[in-house]
Parts: sequence; C-alpha cells; structure tokens
Amino acid sequence: MLIGLTGGIGSGKSTVISFFQELGVPCYIADIEAKKIMVSSDIVISKIKKLLGEEAYIDGNLNRNYISKQVFKNKALLQKLNSIVHPEVHQDLKKFAALQTCPYFLYESAILFENNNQHLCDKVIVVTADKEERIQRVMDRDQVDRAAVLARMQHQWEDEIKIKKADFVIVNQDKKACKEQVLALHQQLLAMSD
Repeated sequence: MLIGLTGGIGSGKSTVISFFQELGVPCYIADIEAKKIMVSSDIVISKIKKLLGEEAYIDGNLNRNYISKQVFKNKALLQKLNSIVHPEVHQDLKKFAALQTCPYFLYESAILFENNNQHLCDKVIVVTADKEERIQRVMDRDQVDRAAVLARMQHQWEDEIKIKKADFVIVNQDKKACKEQVLALHQQLLAMSD
C-alpha cells in the first residue's frame, strides 16, 4: 500500500517520518529525491539552467537561495520548474515502489494535493500544527524572517482544505502525543494491508 503523507511547511512532517522510519516503514521523501535528481540528471540540469540561468548551480550544486528567490515570487516560474522536476520524481517513485516488500510505505510530499498527486496513493495522511507554531519552526529551522515563511505558505493549501481530503490526520503540537498517534496509525495501516 502506498500511503501519501503531506502537510504545510513547518507542520512537522520530518518528525512524523522519523517515527514511521523507527517502526521500519520505508519512506520516499519527494523533496530529498527531487534535489538528488536536480543535481544528477544532465537533462534536468540543462532544463533548469535554461529556465533560471547558469546561476541556478554553483560548482554542480543547487544554488537554493537563488532558486528560491526566483520561484517563490513568480508562480509561473515555479510551475515551469515543477513541470521539469516532478515527472522525474514520479518515475523515481515508481522504481522505489517496485522494490518494496513491506505491507505499506510512505510517499512524503509537501504539495501532494496542490499537484493533484493524491491519486497515486491508496490513503493520505495530513500532518497539521498550529499556524503560528509552524511559522516559528520554519523561522528557527531556516533562519528566515516571517515574511519569507508566509511567502512560501502562499504556495500551499490551507490545512482545513487538506484535512477534508485526507484519510488520516496527525496533529503535531507535542512530540510524545505525535508519536502515540503514529504508533496507533501504524497498527491501523498494518491491519488494512492484511
């Protein structure tokens, strides 16, 4: 079973993923795999340079600050970048899925619903947290100001919309309570996959 896992920026998806990984659940993290593809695929590199310029890379590595500044203020540019990277990620996900022997595995994508990729999943989990908490987490994690976090949030759906489309919701306000929710959900998913 392929289980989608999504949530807004700063909701604590990485924390939830780590709990599932502790339980031995394989996890495909779209953002990490996308970054690998963006530096390893000559075709993707060429297309990104054509779209954003040579400055998109420094010594073969992604110039993440430059790319972020370009795409988060220009929705059309962000869509073009996604149209280069996302098809490659889907192919990579298919390869990953073909290798799995576990009852279920997770496909984590921050913009699962926004990209209409929920159809790839048997079930979807949404991770949520208080908006102010999420903003503070991202400010602390990425060393950015509030305006930068809010600019990123504009490209994601509100939690209320995601929750309506989800099969399961994990509230990540408190680590201990979050872990308990993951354990309970893990048992539920194992039972569903039998």
